[in-house]
Amino acid sequence: MQLEARKYLYDIQEAARNVANFTAGVDFAEYQRSPLLRYAVERAFGIIGEALTSLARVDSTIAATITDFRTIIAFRNILIHDYAQIDDRIVWEIVRFKLPVLIREVAALTEEQDGP
Repeated sequence: MQLEARKYLYDIQEAARNVANFTAGVDFAEYQRSPLLRYAVERAFGIIGEALTSLARVDSTIAATITDFRTIIAFRNILIHDYAQIDDRIVWEIVRFKLPVLIREVAALTEEQDGP
């Protein structure tokens, strides 16, 4: 795997872990009440989408192994360019159901490339 691809995977992994850490023990009501938390989560998702866009440019085969990678990129575009349309419920559902999948897949990719 190219060094550049590894860097993008690392960026995705770090941002995803940050979202998981930021939201650990938090419920939806608390998420909605905290602009700081919402901004932090949205920023991290923006980084994930941007890093995945860059990964797709340098190694489309690896990017394609990530579930819904095009949807993740599209979500980043909404966060950055159409921020007025952000629905906290959708973001929260992504945190709860999609983020764990992304974390597992990226961890598997990095472990696969690093070896046992």
